Amino acid sequence: MSRPAHVTSGPYAPPAARRELVAVSADGARLHVEVHGDEGAPPVVLAHGWTCSTAFWAAQIRALAATHRVVAYDQRGHGRSPAAREHSTTALADDLVAVLGATLAPGERAVVAGHSMGGMTIMAAAARPEFTEHAAAALLCSTGSSALVAQARVVPGRAGRARTRITGAVLGSRAPLGPVTPLARKVLKYATMGPGSAPDKVEACARIVHACPTGVRHAWSAVLAGLDLDADVARLTVPTAVIGGTADRLTPIGHARRLAAALPHCVGLTELTGVGHMTPIEAPEAVTRALGELTARHLATTEKDEKEMTT
Repeated sequence: MSRPAHVTSGPYAPPAARRELVAVSADGARLHVEVHGDEGAPPVVLAHGWTCSTAFWAAQIRALAATHRVVAYDQRGHGRSPAAREHSTTALADDLVAVLGATLAPGERAVVAGHSMGGMTIMAAAARPEFTEHAAAALLCSTGSSALVAQARVVPGRAGRARTRITGAVLGSRAPLGPVTPLARKVLKYATMGPGSAPDKVEACARIVHACPTGVRHAWSAVLAGLDLDADVARLTVPTAVIGGTADRLTPIGHARRLAAALPHCVGLTELTGVGHMTPIEAPEAVTRALGELTARHLATTEKDEKEMTT
């Protein structure tokens, strides 16, 4: 019997959703969506990264659902969302606006957060009218807008063509990851997490990442290898906070610093010392706190402004 695609106990075990639904994207792709918390609470929408699933946000969902309406969805091909033919940043943007439309009322606004490829999803959707209708603020965690392979430090050595070529081959490998073994945990921790990450956090990440189908992992690796969303960063005009780990090998902290400098309305850059790429699991309190601060500042302001306009 295969092991579940996520841990089943502890703070990183995903809680049961209040309700589940399917959002249909522009090309017909069907997306698994979960809604946690009360329907009338301030909404937060969570987009996970490459090889992950809604389970990746378990700690944030658990902490926020008492006071927020938390929407999390599986990117196409990940988790419980079936694989689709299209793999592109356009598809990522289509999927996000489909989820926003399926879970928010017309004109209703939310804080939208993305980790890694989820952050890239937000950048890709920034200019969409559906995004501007529904996004009050954004949080970008451990992400970048371009040059991902060239700047990754998963492969040791000096930056240059050789390291870029080897890194691309490693990240884009078609080899199955296989079962979660002690060696697999060690490799995953080195590549994606800070050196001080606790075993329960490594186990939670390993279960999720190893559950991603090989073909899906490879298809999205090609999209990330050619990523260029620099122009889209300038279109992300909502108040946006940025979080990155100083020990991140996949999207080194320089990406976070460049995003913070390029965003039209950056409301803060948080650098987490010794934390790697998996910030929502490695530093759950910091990510949850950032989401809470964004909803308190920007959703409350939005609701107040809308009430004043109607009186």
